[in-house]
Amino acid sequence: MSNLLDVTYQQTGQSTHSNNMGMREMQARVFAERNSQYLLIKAPPASGKSRALMFLGLDKLINQGVRKVIVAVPEKSIGGSFQSTKLTEHGFFADWNVKPELNLCVDGGEAGKVNLFQRFMNGDDKVLVCTHATLRFAFEKLDVNAFDNCLVAIDEFHHVSADGDNRLGGLIDALMKKTTAHIIAMTGSYFRGDTVPILLPEDEALFTKVTYTYYEQLNGYQYLKSLGIGYHFYQGKYIDALPTVLDEHKKTIIHIPNVNSGESTKDKHGEVDAILDVLGEWQFQDPITGIHQILTKTGRTIKVANLVNDDANQRPKVQAYLRDIKSADEMDIIIALGMAKEGFDWPYCEHVLTIGYRSSLTEIVQIIGRATRDCKGKSHAQFTNLIAQPDAQDDDVKVSVNNMLKAITTSLLMEQILAPSIQFKPRSQWDGRPLPANTVLIDDTTTTPVSQKVVDILNGGRGEILATLMAKEQLVKEAITESVPTEAITQVALPAVIQTLYPDLTEDELEQVRSGLLQSILISQSGGLIDGKDLPEDADVDDGNDSKRSSESAAGQQFLKMGEKFINIENLNIDLIDAVNPFHGAYEILSKTVNAAMLKTIQQTVSAGRSQVSEEEAVILWPKIKAFTREHQREPSLNSSDPIEVRYAEALAFIRKMKQQRMAQQEG
Repeated sequence: MSNLLDVTYQQTGQSTHSNNMGMREMQARVFAERNSQYLLIKAPPASGKSRALMFLGLDKLINQGVRKVIVAVPEKSIGGSFQSTKLTEHGFFADWNVKPELNLCVDGGEAGKVNLFQRFMNGDDKVLVCTHATLRFAFEKLDVNAFDNCLVAIDEFHHVSADGDNRLGGLIDALMKKTTAHIIAMTGSYFRGDTVPILLPEDEALFTKVTYTYYEQLNGYQYLKSLGIGYHFYQGKYIDALPTVLDEHKKTIIHIPNVNSGESTKDKHGEVDAILDVLGEWQFQDPITGIHQILTKTGRTIKVANLVNDDANQRPKVQAYLRDIKSADEMDIIIALGMAKEGFDWPYCEHVLTIGYRSSLTEIVQIIGRATRDCKGKSHAQFTNLIAQPDAQDDDVKVSVNNMLKAITTSLLMEQILAPSIQFKPRSQWDGRPLPANTVLIDDTTTTPVSQKVVDILNGGRGEILATLMAKEQLVKEAITESVPTEAITQVALPAVIQTLYPDLTEDELEQVRSGLLQSILISQSGGLIDGKDLPEDADVDDGNDSKRSSESAAGQQFLKMGEKFINIENLNIDLIDAVNPFHGAYEILSKTVNAAMLKTIQQTVSAGRSQVSEEEAVILWPKIKAFTREHQREPSLNSSDPIEVRYAEALAFIRKMKQQRMAQQEG
């Protein structure tokens, strides 16, 4: 198996330590913005978003004059996260109380819940918890102004969409435009699988954003030390590949493939039975808990939960058992299909093994979150994606290639989310003290001033930009297989994405965001920044004059190791930044994991679906085409085995065609 990402954390304990008000690091950061009318909280699973909402809701009720707090969650099982909680025991000024009859995340028809919701809005009670669906139905029955001066908190906010057909998105839009309501939006992943934006840019601009990164969360744990994200490619049946990736000694959640996917056998129950056979010899199923006991080939007896079985008598038993687990010995492996993802909590989980490509980045974030809980005795968390490797003889090779490349692309974006984050700071705001690790100064003293908007985008919006870029499937596939010039990504596709997401940026601001984002990717790909004081004594330091300097004279400056040289981050050449292929790591994974013949098949499949060359790309590539012609004393050929040369030839053909069309128009 190849890991695309391996991160080691410092185990500072900071993210789980509470202050004198009972708030963890993320919660205190959120509480500092409690006076904002619209608040968007982006924080990973297990960071404490539900309790952060309690702190905010109580402050708004008691100190800000808000009338009511309504908490909406995507599914009933998550409602338990917002049950009554004694916060005063840990130093807060009030307790969070939800009356049992005002927790609408229970079984029952929506009509009755909507009636309760309406009575709540007209009564004296202060807090209600319901599902997204109940909120939508109640909103349709109530006058929009009934929500004036109320707090509406939307958990798992990525379920919202700016799409006109998304009713939750329309509800948020109406609350913002027609009422004085306060809105708190919370999510562990601000990405949707369908690439439709969560909010329109003008609406999102009204939200105060609080971001707590996955890296901050994991780096501040006490026990968990490292995380790996890896891939294993198989041919044939995935069941046959399981022994190579499944370790019976690791607490594991296995997500079998969706029944509509190519990896599925279309018999989900048969797949569970086959997995049990791989694990060992079935002993019995506990009639009270529904848990299976398996005798493994090593002589161990392990407990396995089957959440794929949707039998009305069996699944509730298994779910009840899982909810009440108090020690690691009580469960070993969970097999699931659509469950055990969002909101599912099994702290002892060390490994999530997901079979088949998942189309939604949000789903991947949630799945990885199952293994990244901090837990005594757990030092490493692992996410493994078992993906079908294309077979050149297979009629579905194109689908298989697409799924493989999409899965790897998702991991590249996860790398940006889970690895140490590069933070940007204007030089004019720097007080001269040592910079925090992985902080880059933007020189705004001698060049074009850098607006706070640019800094905010670079520090908080890189994930959204990359997610949108990665939604351009054909370009991404060409980039992963390195069959398109890097400039097509860095100088054409990337600026277009930034302009779409942030249409009010000036030309200078757009370029600052573009170059800053590429710079952060280059830094990540090169292993991070190195402070001058930490350079080796004999370091070959490039300070712009190509001369060697001692680490002592370089103290206080930030360097990047490229080859054998240490380059001052402030001396990075724009050509070097423009040459960054955000998808290069994916090509490395492919070239290491598949043989040359298979890699060629993948590249040919991608080339067969190649998109048209755009005029903008042709303009960008023209200098490269001229340089190629000078160097090789010939024009680039469409028949070349080099995919980059083929792209140059296509661009040249496009340029000539455009020239002919313009000449014909002039003659006419």
